[in-house]
Amino acid sequence: MNDDIRAILKEHGRLAVGVETLKDDSDLYEAGMTSHASVNVMLALEGKFDIEFPDRMLKRGVFESISAMRAAVEELTAGR
Repeated sequence: MNDDIRAILKEHGRLAVGVETLKDDSDLYEAGMTSHASVNVMLALEGKFDIEFPDRMLKRGVFESISAMRAAVEELTAGR
């Protein structure tokens, strides 16, 4: 799953650094991701994993790191 998230970040994150240089817990906003880019990342995650982020997850912390996104996707795909 991390590889899929990294691929999405590479395509949609508009990061100032290479995604391959980031740790799973690196702050993506410090790495250059904007709030606009995070929306594009969210939409790409929804498409890739066939999920929909509920309102309660539409906050900065959910998209702040690869680890946080993985945890959110795992929660939304649990039981499949």
